[in-house]
Order: sequence, then structure tokens, then C-alpha cells
Amino acid sequence: MLARAADKLTVAQLLLENSAWEDAASRAYYAAFHAISALLFASGKSYSSHAQLIGAFNRDFVKTQVFQRDFTAILTRLFEDRQSGDYDVFAAITEQEARRDVDDAQRIVESIQQYLANEPPTERGKKS
Repeated sequence: MLARAADKLTVAQLLLENSAWEDAASRAYYAAFHAISALLFASGKSYSSHAQLIGAFNRDFVKTQVFQRDFTAILTRLFEDRQSGDYDVFAAITEQEARRDVDDAQRIVESIQQYLANEPPTERGKKS
């Protein structure tokens, strides 16, 4: 899942370079989504909906101050921009919004990678 997150982030950056703002925002969201999925999976949890996944991340990792509080607002914005970019015919993601989304997704992915790399396996829900 972390590899998938890194792949989505790479694609988001390529889309930025090619001025595909809506698609860059979409891939940025999915980079964060897959990183959070990996984090929750490592904790022995999985969820079927995006809302459940984001809610669980906020409850288990943001409210407990494992990750910064602004990750909640960032995830909400990433999700909304993805929805807008993928489904809203009249809305447009600007270059500035897309760049912010990709930067913020990178911050989330890197934070989760670092957290998982530093956590002992028993604390990640794995058997020793």
C-alpha cells in the first residue's frame, strides 16, 4: 500500500508538470488515501469507504496527536478536490490548488512512511 501511495504521488507530480490540474489533485488524494490505508492496515484495521477510512485515521491518529491536527483539514480538502476534479463538470482545479494538493499529499505520505518505519512491529498490529 505504501508503494501504491508513492506511485500515485509520482503520477500526481508528472500530471502537474503537464498542466493536468484536476488529475494531479485526484492522484494526490489517492496517494494520501493509500498511505492512510497502509497505516490502518498495519494497525489491524481496514475500511470499505473513504469516509470510514478518513474518520478512523482522524480518530486513531490525529485526535491522539500521533499526526498533526491540520492533517484532518488537508484530507478533507484533498477528498473534496478529488471529487470536484473527477466529477464536477463546471468546477476547475487551479494550478495553485493542484500544487498545494500534491505538496500536502507528499507531506502525509512521508509522515506515514516515517511513522511506520519507526514503529516496532508489535505496535503495528503484527504478531512477533
